Amino acid sequence: MQADGTFDGERLTERQKDVLDAALRLLVEEGDNLTMAAVARRASCSKESLYKWFGDRDGLLNATVRWQASKVRVAPVDQGKVDLISLTESLEGFARDWLKVISSDTSIALNRVAISHAGSGRDNLGAIVLDNGRFALAKRLKPVLDAGKRSGVLVFEDAETAFRTFFGLVARDVQIRLLLGNWPGMTEAAIAEDAARATRQFLALYGARKTQ
Repeated sequence: MQADGTFDGERLTERQKDVLDAALRLLVEEGDNLTMAAVARRASCSKESLYKWFGDRDGLLNATVRWQASKVRVAPVDQGKVDLISLTESLEGFARDWLKVISSDTSIALNRVAISHAGSGRDNLGAIVLDNGRFALAKRLKPVLDAGKRSGVLVFEDAETAFRTFFGLVARDVQIRLLLGNWPGMTEAAIAEDAARATRQFLALYGARKTQ
């Protein structure tokens, strides 16, 4: 975990990454039946190692969600002066990564399990998914939006509202369709096109030139 609350996947060892990938595959295959013992068997490691690295089952789930969410990158921008080109590239890259992640079998399975557990009192997977997924992504993208505002490229009153707008333009109905088993044609080309479209629409709404 980094100072800004985001997950630093680079600090994981390759062995730990393999274990988290094994946990994700088990979620795809077995959903609710994820246990420390099952992950240990699949990853060919001891339960003692799992408890040492991640703590209890919730700790393992937390790390698994954060590992998956860390695959959505935010391209850095010059915090002192952002231009339209660098901002566009950062937003499009974020949108592409997010669409790729949410359309993967692992994310679909993880979100289905989290939804099925919501309000059940069984565990706090729903909160883990929100805190380390959507909320963590907001923390990572808002500084880019704020930098765009300071440089005069963007105009908005509230970064959270601007983030929600962009997130909605990227997501549309894609995630709910995926969760309900409807595949909306998420090819590489379609993802790139959707990311570019969402970015154009966002800049049309919040681009400074629209206020002049």
